[in-house]
This record gives sequence, C-alpha cells and structure tokens, in this order.
Amino acid sequence: MTGTAPAAEATETARSHALVAGVVCGLVGYTSSFAVVLAGLRAVGASPAEATSGLTLLSLTMGLGCVVFSWRTRMPITLAWSTPGAALLASAAVPAGGWPAAVGAFLAAGLLLALLALVRPLARLVAAIPTELASAMLAGVLLVLCVAPFRALAADPAVIAPVVVVWALALVLVRRWAVPLALVAAVAVVLVAGSPGDLGLHDLAPVLTWTTPALDPGALLAIAVPLVVVTTTSQNLPGLAVLRSFGYEPDPRPPLLYAGAATAAAAPFGAHAINLAAISAALAAGPEAGPDPRRRWPAGVACGVTYLVCGALTPFVVAVASASPAGLLESIAGLALLGTLAASGATALGPTEHREAAALTLAVAASGVSIAGIGGAFWGLVAGGTLLALLRLRGRRARAA
Repeated sequence: MTGTAPAAEATETARSHALVAGVVCGLVGYTSSFAVVLAGLRAVGASPAEATSGLTLLSLTMGLGCVVFSWRTRMPITLAWSTPGAALLASAAVPAGGWPAAVGAFLAAGLLLALLALVRPLARLVAAIPTELASAMLAGVLLVLCVAPFRALAADPAVIAPVVVVWALALVLVRRWAVPLALVAAVAVVLVAGSPGDLGLHDLAPVLTWTTPALDPGALLAIAVPLVVVTTTSQNLPGLAVLRSFGYEPDPRPPLLYAGAATAAAAPFGAHAINLAAISAALAAGPEAGPDPRRRWPAGVACGVTYLVCGALTPFVVAVASASPAGLLESIAGLALLGTLAASGATALGPTEHREAAALTLAVAASGVSIAGIGGAFWGLVAGGTLLALLRLRGRRARAA
C-alpha cells in the first residue's frame, strides 16, 4: 500500500502537468493569432458575421481533432488554424467573385490538402518545392503585415503605443505571453478609446453563416494554391517534425486527412484551413507537459477542449475587435507575426544556393503586384521557381562543359 500511494500521486501529478500545459497551448494558440485570422478573412471579403462564423468553425474543428487524435493515439497530437495561410489572406485582395469566390478557394484548398494525405506522389510533389522558396513567399507576405503596427504607431501613437510597449516588455520578461498580453492591452484601449457601446454584448451566441462557394480560376490560383503550399510547408511538415523530435511517430495520414476534410466541410461557413500545429505543438508534446512522454497525451485533449471553449466565445472576441480603433487589429496581427517573419526570412535567405531565387520570391510576394487578378504570393513563387530552374540549368551545363 505504501508503494501504491506515491505511484498514484506521481500519476496524478503527471496528469495535472499535462492538463495545464494543454490549456496553455490552447490559450496561446488562440489568442496569439486570432487577430491574424480575423484580418485575413476580412481582407478577402468576409462580413463581421461571416468572419465570426469562420473563426467559430475553425476553433471547433481543430478542437475536436485535438481531442479525438490525442485520445485515440495516446500521443499529444494538436491541430491549429493555418496562421501562415491567414497571413496570406490578409495581404490579398477581395477576389473578383467576392467572398463566395474566396470560400470556393478554401473548399478547393481543403480538398487538395486531403488529397495530399491520401496520394503520396502529390505529397512528394508539394514537398519538392524548395523550403527556401516557400519560406520566401511567406516572408514576403508577412513583411507587408509586420510593418502595419509601426505605420499605425506613427499615425495614432496614443492608441497603438500602449499595445506596442506591453508587447515589447512581455517579449523580454514572459516571451510566450507577449501577444496575449498585448491583446489584453488592446482590449483596454478599446474600452478607453474605442466604441464599447457597439460591442453588441446582448447577442453573443455563436451563429454559423452559410456561403455557397463559387469556383473562380483567379481565386484558385491567388488563394487556394498558395494556401496549400504554406499550410503544408510551414505547418504540416514542421508539425510532424516537432512530434518526432519528442519521440512520437504517429501515422500522419489520419490527422492530415481529417484536417483537409474538415477544412473542405467548414469552408462554406467561412473557415480557411486547419492543419497540424507546429510552433504551439511543442507546448503539449514537450517536457512542459510532464517528464514522461507516455503521459503527455492528456495535454492534447486539454488543448482541444480549450479550443472548443474559445470557439464558443468567438462572437465576443469579434465584437471587441469590431469596436477597436482603426489600425489596432492590424497592429496586433503584425506583432504576432514578427517571430514567424524572422524564422521564414532566415530559412529563405540562409543557403547561398537558393538565395537569389528566394530573394526574388520575397520581393515579388511583398510587392503587392496583381496580374490577371492574381496576387503577388502566387507570382512570387512562379518568379522564384523560374529563376531557380534557370540557375540549375546553367549549373548543369557548366558542369557538363
């Protein structure tokens, strides 16, 4: 009996560690990037009701996936919305076909992501895109968004300065909570300088809004294709790498298939994409969830439950964002993406072999150019890929000579 009590106590301690880590994973994942997702949905034409619907479905589908796969596999498998994909949307323009065309692109992206999970040659084809080019495309998109806080700071320092100062101090003292604390500061700014009377707190029940998808070729090239590329290369593949780095070897096809299918099913309600968690995955799969990797899986379940609760609170979150002064939401999104910009830029411009092609990709993606209604992210990938192919051809001819 004396040996049983310490063992039970150790098990309970391990479970509590995992549960706390999972809740932190969910809270950080949601609060640190919801502004990016909201800004992205708005940029491609979503109304406040449609954006609320999309955020709600994203939270519910990724929460359900976390619970189901962590429970069944006994591994801390976590899902998240595609933050790089949302950043891509935030730098895009409303398609010629409007919001229905954007929804059609979300649907197509979900189907393509599901196919990548089922058809290995397709997955290898996407994986064959040089990481440097995919990172450069993402960095170009993020660059446009990450300058927003500082432009807004110059235009309205009284509103933006408190948020930037809180973010900077938190980044030094409690790095993980920098964006959530900046979000708290933003809420305080809304209450003081915004329009709190417009919050509409009398009607906070989640409501799903259906949009019939429209398949528009321009939107498919400008939104769906880059969305699949950045979601696969910046989220799904790194997410698997994070799990493997902590000793987990899950079969990747079921969660990836679920993510693609859930994206397609939720697209008509405004959801852009979900995927395997990458950065936040370490919170649930790493030592912070407990010393024994076999007992960390409750962290994935707790993360999923946290997402489900956050999904129910989405109308309040969107109401606060809608009442915020001009530039505040974009500033939160830009601050949240600075770390991703640094990582993607370092990956893009590191190896000398691909540096020129990556720099071209970054420049075109950041230029905001639009040709035939298709934005710079797609053309950046085309330009960089073409230059890289020509450089490789020249190299082969030089070696042959």
